[in-house]
Amino acid sequence: MSIHRIISIVFVSFAFFPTLQAQTIPLRIRLQESRQQPVVGATLQLTDRIDTTRHLYALTDTLGSATFQLSLTRTYSLLATSVGFKPIRKLIKPTTGQSVLTLTAEQDNIMLQGVSVTAAKPLLKQEDDKTIVDPEPIANTSTSAYEIMEKTPGIFLDPDGNVYLSSTTPATIYINGREQKMSAADIASMLKSLPPNSIARMEIMRTPSARYDASGSGGIVNIILKKGVKIGLTGSINAGFNQGRFGNQFAGININNTQNGRSAYLNVNYTNRNSYEEVQSNRNFTADSVLRQDAYTTYPAQVVYVGYGLSYELSRKWDVSLDGRFSWNQANSQASNDNLISQISTGRLLTENLNQVTNKNRLLSFSQGLNVKYKLDTLGSELITDISYNFNGTRGLQDFSTQYLLPERAGTSGDGNFTSQRHQLAAQVDLKYKILKAVTLETGLKTTGQYFTSDAAYFNLIGNNRLSDRARTNMFDYRENINAAYVQASRTFGQFLLKGGVRLENTNMDGHQRIPADTSFRINRTDFFPYIFLSRKVAKIAGYELRSYLIYRRSITRPTYDYLNPFARYVDQYLYEAGNPALRPQFTENYELNISVEDRPIFAIGRNHTQDIFTNVVYQDPQNRRIAYRTYDNLGTNRETYFRVLGAIPPINRYFFVVGAQFNYNEYSGVYENAPLNFKRGSWSFFTFHSFKIDKRSTATLNGFIRTRGQLQFYELSNFGVLNLSLNRKFMQDKLLVTLTANDLFFTNYYQFTLQQGSVVANGLRRNDTRRFGVTLRYNFGIRKREEKVNMFTIEPPNS
Repeated sequence: MSIHRIISIVFVSFAFFPTLQAQTIPLRIRLQESRQQPVVGATLQLTDRIDTTRHLYALTDTLGSATFQLSLTRTYSLLATSVGFKPIRKLIKPTTGQSVLTLTAEQDNIMLQGVSVTAAKPLLKQEDDKTIVDPEPIANTSTSAYEIMEKTPGIFLDPDGNVYLSSTTPATIYINGREQKMSAADIASMLKSLPPNSIARMEIMRTPSARYDASGSGGIVNIILKKGVKIGLTGSINAGFNQGRFGNQFAGININNTQNGRSAYLNVNYTNRNSYEEVQSNRNFTADSVLRQDAYTTYPAQVVYVGYGLSYELSRKWDVSLDGRFSWNQANSQASNDNLISQISTGRLLTENLNQVTNKNRLLSFSQGLNVKYKLDTLGSELITDISYNFNGTRGLQDFSTQYLLPERAGTSGDGNFTSQRHQLAAQVDLKYKILKAVTLETGLKTTGQYFTSDAAYFNLIGNNRLSDRARTNMFDYRENINAAYVQASRTFGQFLLKGGVRLENTNMDGHQRIPADTSFRINRTDFFPYIFLSRKVAKIAGYELRSYLIYRRSITRPTYDYLNPFARYVDQYLYEAGNPALRPQFTENYELNISVEDRPIFAIGRNHTQDIFTNVVYQDPQNRRIAYRTYDNLGTNRETYFRVLGAIPPINRYFFVVGAQFNYNEYSGVYENAPLNFKRGSWSFFTFHSFKIDKRSTATLNGFIRTRGQLQFYELSNFGVLNLSLNRKFMQDKLLVTLTANDLFFTNYYQFTLQQGSVVANGLRRNDTRRFGVTLRYNFGIRKREEKVNMFTIEPPNS
């Protein structure tokens, strides 16, 4: 008995209930050009509108025809593509009286030298439990992948590089389906080096299915890179700059080559950038004293980025692809922090000192992946194996000094050097198997191993002596292994689509602090994470189909080693950081209901309920109230309720827009500094994107957001927002694109903050170099091979 039959019998034995195969009819689709000649070798794709995971494929024969067996109770989306013609998109509803459907393909006369015109695609599209973002309208006005995310409606980024979707928990970043286990700052640096036109699409999964890691309680943003999708040799050269208080300059080249079932791409990009951050804060020491700090930091950096990939269609069943990324980052920073302690009642200045810190960092990042896909049948069943390796290494030097201005005394200074290395190896196997057409089974295994080492040595200069600084010197290593298995199944019931599954994850974490003291810890645990997704057609209004989606998911957020390590890390003489070895993981249950119109999301409402929530908190040192320390602590429970609305004009004619709003209401209940904690706050976010086609070669875009009563953990934020404007025009037969940009036009993307929890009372201002004006040039080049559309039964005499 074959393995396919065994799988079918086992699954059908516990399927939801027996299914009756719907009545089907044959439908022949014929594709012709304007002169009624057949279009040979065109690709036809039919997608079931109820079960969008089910696709039917065929190539047109010498008569331009292909035949499908279609259900009379279903509606299908047709996509017909052929080189030299514009794509055709059409909804098909099979009827007993129709056996042939003839379509006429329009020639794409502009498809020369790597320039092509395709049918307009929506900026945002809903596909089951994920939102698909077409980055093309935004890429033309952006300098990096980071900017694309900043300008995408419904995605919010904080100054630290964290990405937020529906909740106040940061989302997890994936690239090509692989999680990037790096800090938010490292991921932000990588995305700032990634060319904007190297992205094929972005997948936003606010409630990912059991197929994905359970650690993404804030959702997942999966960035899919282009992999040589055009026929022939094509590419682009880009260069530009933008200027704020400091300037950024960048240049790069992208090359794609696809022919005879083989694809290759190469992206090379160089960036020279600089920016600043200004943080002003006030924190009460006692009832009658306050510490005022004014910190100003610059971040000059030079980055070289290389991305590459190869893919092969070994046969109709086997696909193999290799892809990798290399990044070299020379990132420096120079910080100056003026500290003043004053008496509140009299305003008298008691103490003033100046801290100065210089960092010189060298960061090397390397990633390599191998993906093998085996197509089991023509219904969409497939077996995918993916193996990847990531390396991140850092070497840094630091010089620090303090000048004591009041009362005046001799200053102090010192230096340090540190290295860190992070190795990650991941392997997974995923099986998707179609059973009885209406049922899809998915299952898989995954293992991830991570090894991280860090060594930091600091010294104080006292007179002419360079002495070890035990308050900063440390060495540790950390090992992590997560093993996972999942199974989920989806099935259609008339107008309903039900998907359910469960994921099992076994977590093993082992940390060892070696210097200055042994603070080892070990965590071993196994958890289950259920997932349910239900979709149904609600109604059809004015020819537009409304669908509703109901989702439930359980997820986990694990504390990393930095959160658990209790060793005190010195920031300045008034602040230090320390981990909490007793920190427990937090678990979140998410419920969401959303509605879409013609695959475009318009409304969502949901709730996140988190137990043992841990967050960054600030406490005052019990031994010295002038000193505060930052740590992580489990504070109790959090209930977050949110809803989101989105409206849009489809991308037709000369103008389209997207406008939306999101409301988040958080309720914390627990214990803070051994006292009851009850914290409630609601915040609004409004976002928009507009595009206006001035003429055939010129387009203007406007995008921005406003956030009112914002929140960052327990920090209450003032109102802030941003407005970006851009204008692009094509020259030289549409091969040269010139873009003018103005980001944060009115310099409003900064906020004031207030923290009032327990004994800590603080407020301040945080501002970055966000207002920038720039110019980008992009030149498209290449040779596109056009298919010869020849009727093999007609022989033309040669030219004399």
